[in-house]
Parts: sequence; C-alpha cells; structure tokens
Amino acid sequence: MSDNYNTSGGNRLNIWLPLLFALTLVVGMSIGLKLKNGTPVNDLSFGKENRVEELLEYIDAKYVDEVDTDDLMDKAIKSILEELDPHSNYISPEYLQDVNDELEGNFEGIGIQFVMMEDTIFVVSAVPGGPSHEVGIKSGDRIIYIEDSLVAGRKLETKDVIQKLKGEKGSDVTVKIKRNGNEELLPFTITRDRIPIYSVDAAYMLNDKTGYIKINRFSATTYQEFMKAVEDMHENQGMKDLVIDLRQNPGGYLNAATKILDQIFPDRKLLVYTKGKNYNKNEYRSTGRSFYDIEKVSVLIDEGSASASEIMAGAIQDWDRGVIVGRRSFGKGLVQEQYGLSNGGALRLTVARYYTPSDRLIQKPYDDADAYDAETNGRYLSGELSSKDSVDIDTSTIYYTEGGRKVYAGGGIMPDIFVPIDTLVNNRYFIRTLPYIANFVYKYLDGKRVDFEKYGTIDDFIKDFKVSDGLVSKFTKYAEQQGVEMDNAAFQQAKEELRLRIKAHIGRQFFLDEGYYKILNTQDVVIDKALDAMQKPIIAKEE
Repeated sequence: MSDNYNTSGGNRLNIWLPLLFALTLVVGMSIGLKLKNGTPVNDLSFGKENRVEELLEYIDAKYVDEVDTDDLMDKAIKSILEELDPHSNYISPEYLQDVNDELEGNFEGIGIQFVMMEDTIFVVSAVPGGPSHEVGIKSGDRIIYIEDSLVAGRKLETKDVIQKLKGEKGSDVTVKIKRNGNEELLPFTITRDRIPIYSVDAAYMLNDKTGYIKINRFSATTYQEFMKAVEDMHENQGMKDLVIDLRQNPGGYLNAATKILDQIFPDRKLLVYTKGKNYNKNEYRSTGRSFYDIEKVSVLIDEGSASASEIMAGAIQDWDRGVIVGRRSFGKGLVQEQYGLSNGGALRLTVARYYTPSDRLIQKPYDDADAYDAETNGRYLSGELSSKDSVDIDTSTIYYTEGGRKVYAGGGIMPDIFVPIDTLVNNRYFIRTLPYIANFVYKYLDGKRVDFEKYGTIDDFIKDFKVSDGLVSKFTKYAEQQGVEMDNAAFQQAKEELRLRIKAHIGRQFFLDEGYYKILNTQDVVIDKALDAMQKPIIAKEE
C-alpha cells in the first residue's frame, strides 16, 4: 500500500491542504474521463464557482511559506486512494516508465544484469542476443568506465548506474571493461536496443514426459514465452504433462493468464468473469483450439501468488483440469485499469472484481487497511504456513468444482494438496546469510571461470560439480565478515540448504535463471508432491 500521509502538527492548513489538492485532481480526472467517453465538459455539474481553485490561488499568492505543490499533490493522491482499496494506487512520473517496462516485457538499454559489489560494477550476465552479448561482454567482467566517467571505486547507487546505461534505442554508449587474464582495459561500444524482460524464468523437462515452466509475472510477452517453451518441450522432448510454477507470482495482465489457459483447456470453458459498478459482466472463455495436447496439469502456488496467478489456479481447480499444490494464495480478486495523468504519472484504479468459474470471489477482506497489510505475515504467526489445520478461510459459503469437490471463497485459492513451508524460515542464521550468497559467488568465481568451461550443459554441472565442505566454510567466514555471527547449531541445520544455494548461484552464472531453478528444484518438495499427485486421478466427489 502507498505510504501513509503524515498529518502531524496542529496547523489546520497542513491538514486540509493535501485534500484540497486531491479534490482538484479528482475534478480534473473526472473531466478527463468524461471527455474520453464523449461527454461534454459543460455537462458536468460542478457549480458555477470552483471554490477549491479559488482557495488554491489564494494559497499560492498569500500563504506565508513556500509550498511544494508537487509533493502536496502526491500526498493528496495517496491519501484519497487509501480510502478506496489496497490495490488502487498512484504511479509517479519518475517510476511510471519502469513499471510499464516490466509489464510490457522490454526496455531500452544495453542488456546486462549487474550487481554492485563493494565499489565495483560486476556483470552477472549479458542478455542472450542483446547488444552487450553481441559485442562480447561476459559474466564476471567489471565495468571501470562508462563513457569518460570513472565508475569503479565510487560506490555508486544502482539507480545511478542504470541511468548511465539505459537510453534510447539506436544510441551508443562506450564502456571500458576489466577482464581477468587481460592487463589492459577492454573498450566496447554498445548500441542500445529493446531488451526483453523475460517473465518465464525456466522451462525444462522434469522427467521423460513432464515439462516444467516457471512464470514470475504475467506481462505482455508471457503468452509468447510460454508457447515457445511448450512447443520446444512438446515437439522436441516428448512432453505430455505440465507443471506450471506460479509461486511468488504477483500477477499482471489478465489476458496473459487467459490466453495460457486457452491452451490448457481443449474445449470451450468459462475461465473467469469480471464485473463492477460501472462495468458490465465480461466473460473470458477458452476457444477450444489448443495447439498442443497437454494431458495432466499441476499448478504450484503459495502466499505470494496473486491476481492473474489466482485466475489460472482457480479455473484449473474449478473445472478439475489439474491439481493445485502448495499453500493458500494471496487473495486478490480485484481488477485494475491504468489511466494516464497530465503530470506524466498514472492512476491504477480498481474497476471490477473477478470471479472464478464456480462464482468464487477470492478477494480477502480489505476494510481494515492495517490488517490487510499484515495478513500474510499473520499466516506465518498463526501457524498456517506450517499446518493446513491452521488455515483461516471462510467456509460459510460452499462452492463446488465440476466434479463436486468443495471449494471456498474470500481468502485466496486453497490448494488441493497442502505443502508446509520449509522449517528453515525459522532458522535465523540461514535467513541472515542468504543475501550474501550471490556476492560470495562472484568473488569465488573471480579468476576461476575458465575452470567451469568443462561443464558443457547444466545437466553435466548438476551431476559432476560438488560444493565441498571447504567452500561452504569459506562462505560462512565471508558471512561473518559481513556481520553475521556464527551459530553452529543453526548452521548444522542449514548446511545442506546453503550448499544447494551456493551451487544454484554458481549455476546461474553459467546457465542463467534456468540453471538456477533447475538446481534448486532437484530438492523441491512441492515439485515432488506435484509429480506424485499427477499420477493419481483428481480427488473424487465428496459426499
């Protein structure tokens, strides 16, 4: 939720001024929406006098102090939206492009992932096919100069580096790179281009007939990414069944989810419908024209799966099309539309609710804003994430799947098979050391990357590379240097998971995100449960 507006102080003007600005904004937006719908402005009944505008003119002309109207306007917008629902929000002009880039699935830049480690920019990877990859930028390279500006040793903020590297498509930027094995700095001139932001993190075969696709959000390119992965696994690797991993997927475009569902349902089905006070009921249905024969399906969800993720899980569950595995989803059943504002920002406004095919509204209550914000953490404190018996969901209204199984509304999608959260979430030493694994791996690989060229594929790496006790010990010493005090008992409990995470981060350096997830998934209980469940029929009708 947006930051709370601070009304501290006794000055009445300070209390009311943001609301006056907010009212002005609402009036302006109303005019804009009316114009968009073809309604003449003079049809709006605001009265002959605009006292708000008159008051603002007095403040501007007479008020004792200087007033930062932009700041007041931002606070006013936030205070109004906080009275609506948790998902209506204002996006300021400086953040709008980043938000849109993520949803559209691309941005303009040079195409690298990097990390600031101490005072140096380390290249994590160059986006395959992107401009940096094409000119020869490699993982492990250190950026010393951007144009004529020295950037090494300056402890820049990540946003400052991004600002220097991003730019319009077709423009050039010159960087000088320090690469192990080369005494001289290597100059590269990179022509910026449209860089894809992938929403499919990994797609590979779990076994000889089951494919796995992890989707991190639903963007404008998600359907195309999904179909490319399905085509490869179905046509070239014999995929028949599919596991779709939506854990920690916060949602995105509704159409992206429904287009993917269209490929999962071989016949015509209602997938989801939306309706709101000013929006008629709108149904989204499958076409019955799926391109590939996908047999059994499982969807993985957890408390971070929201919105479009819940639409997908809800449709598959309601029609008994597949098995849902994991933990109760977030519980967001609201639909937003985005409207541009005159200052270059945008309003993302809730305009409708969505309902699953069985008529479930899975939105959790939001009348208490503080309770809504704390609800996910409350699941942890109540024990829900560890025990199905502790799940707090409204069972007063019962809905039924096509096969007659009971399902419920009002608090997310409850999985068919519950899998408790890993007990390591209670291990303070493990949680504190996790953020340091990535930087440790960069340091460890510095000067050693050539040693890993013998691993031609991710499968070779998984099978042949072992994280030794000595390497784990080096990591714990590095963590101590970062201020994490050693707790031997907690370390012993976390040791094998730390070993796995170190291996996964090394794998990511050479085999990108797919390598990272493929390594982690070798010991993922949720995936094991899904594979086991897919060998059995969907739960029979309850009597």
